[in-house]
Amino acid sequence: MSKKLSNEGLREVWDRYAPRYDRDIGFFERIQFSGGREWVCPQATGDVLEVAIGTGLNLPHYPADVRLTGLDLSPAMLDIARTRAGELGREVELHEGDAQALPFPDESFDTVVCTLGLCGVPDEREAIAEMHRVLRTGGKLLLLDHVGSHHRIVHFGQSLLEKLSVRMCGDYQTRRPLPLVEQAGFVVQRQERLKLGMVERVAAVKP
Repeated sequence: MSKKLSNEGLREVWDRYAPRYDRDIGFFERIQFSGGREWVCPQATGDVLEVAIGTGLNLPHYPADVRLTGLDLSPAMLDIARTRAGELGREVELHEGDAQALPFPDESFDTVVCTLGLCGVPDEREAIAEMHRVLRTGGKLLLLDHVGSHHRIVHFGQSLLEKLSVRMCGDYQTRRPLPLVEQAGFVVQRQERLKLGMVERVAAVKP
């Protein structure tokens, strides 16, 4: 298995990558994740926490009446998100922090959103448990990510790519977070697999 990057290593990687992130992710958005942000964000209501907010690419897609908080490990990514929010006239409270240890009290939010973020967290089980903790009863969890395909040939290719991507930027290709979401105590209301099973959208609720 490829060696995991520490949080400090991940922060350095994403700080360096921040200036070109939007350009590079735009390519994958078109071929792999098209419509994903538009699927996730309009479902958010009330007090919303976006985990791994990155450069704020989701900001244009939220309803106008939600109250947004964003968290990311990378200060450079947050700087870009802050600029984007200003350009959009969108109020958002931004925090530097770790998805595995969210700096918020229990039951602080009505919705937690994470798009293309769980694949880059060292321990996705801890991150999902933290999302459950900070959600209020009846709150929604909304996820979008690339996941391990059920097609064996595709999964084999993902496994090969993962050996490089984990070492370079902490990005896992073969994770399947849905069982962990259910184990954390969420009730899955909607789940979709797209692109040969490599992309997953999940809407779940904390009962």
